[in-house]
Amino acid sequence: MGTRPIWAEISSSRLLENYLLLRRLAGEAELLAVIKANGYGHDALACAQVLVAENPHAWLGVTCVEEGAAVRSVAPQARILVMGSVWHREAEAAIEHCLTPVVWEPRQIESLYVAASARKLAAHSMPVHLEIDTGMSRQGVRLDALPALLELLAASPALRVEAVMTHLHTPEALDGRATSEQLGRFVTAMDTIMAHGLNPKWIHAGNSATGLSEGGAANLVRVAAGYKAKAMLRPGLALYGYAPRFSSAGLSLSGFSSAGFSGTEPLAKAHLLQPVLSWKTRIVSLRSIDRGETVGYGATFRAARPTRLALLPIGYADGLNRLLSNRGSVLVRGQRAAIAGRISMDLTTIDVTDIPGVEIGDEAALIGEQKKERITAYDHADLVDTIPYEILCNIAARVPRVMKD
Repeated sequence: MGTRPIWAEISSSRLLENYLLLRRLAGEAELLAVIKANGYGHDALACAQVLVAENPHAWLGVTCVEEGAAVRSVAPQARILVMGSVWHREAEAAIEHCLTPVVWEPRQIESLYVAASARKLAAHSMPVHLEIDTGMSRQGVRLDALPALLELLAASPALRVEAVMTHLHTPEALDGRATSEQLGRFVTAMDTIMAHGLNPKWIHAGNSATGLSEGGAANLVRVAAGYKAKAMLRPGLALYGYAPRFSSAGLSLSGFSSAGFSGTEPLAKAHLLQPVLSWKTRIVSLRSIDRGETVGYGATFRAARPTRLALLPIGYADGLNRLLSNRGSVLVRGQRAAIAGRISMDLTTIDVTDIPGVEIGDEAALIGEQKKERITAYDHADLVDTIPYEILCNIAARVPRVMKD
């Protein structure tokens, strides 16, 4: 860790506990742990090492070949899925590092075929995962373009369609209608794929919400079984300790039991998932101001009383969202201290008037726990009208990640 007093602690024990919980909830389905975007800001390489220590052959999901090659260096036996496929001259590197690319466009297949041919790979020796667009209109081949793409795959003998996948756009809706419609389109695609003589080993769809919702994993297992394939889920957010917010009240986890948890109790009350990341800094300066004095750029904070201020060496360049100015808070000595004034590039001022005994060097938690108080990525997200994914991923690279326990 650097000398600047700002860091993010990553709990390896919590990460592992979340992973094992998700594996149990998945039942017969396999898990692909999504560690893209630097492990949602948690340090992808460190997270990968924790996961493969538990399961050396774990499935890991990354965005691109560059990420995959880095993860391969610490996870030599893992199955690494490149969810964003290959771009331009990346096919050679994908083969070199034994990465499995997702494909949905002719150019991707052609690039992989050329690279495989140059290396004289044996027939069906390079696995690919074929993505179907069932409603996201983002990645994936559309149903009307699927037959032509399957013909191209058939003309690329080194490639093997190991899996077929799709991405659900509303898995957190507990009524399930949107997901049912997407799975219906997926079944249509699978029928076409089977008619072309392909027999994928894996079928995967869904994210954290699918694995946590009642029947979500079971539905995918049933679809996969209909094609004599294995089901796989792709949790991301839940792996790092955050449950998605579902669009109707409550969340049933029937069939799972644990100490102090009944199968129908809402997840929000069960405390099963544990946030993996804590984001911390220290107070580097203290001062007192009189009533009427102002703080920060634009003088947006004016003291309504004699006020004690603490200075934190952290700002929006570290990923602390500027919209938290005069709205957010941090934890100091187990109490919430409000952000006073605008967050600067490298500095943030907080009001510690009501917290006795504050001293220079005291730890301040932007995300984390102190005594009975907790601030989460959801707390930040709610205040700035975004999602916890963005809060976590935006913690800057200049903030050291430190593995603990």
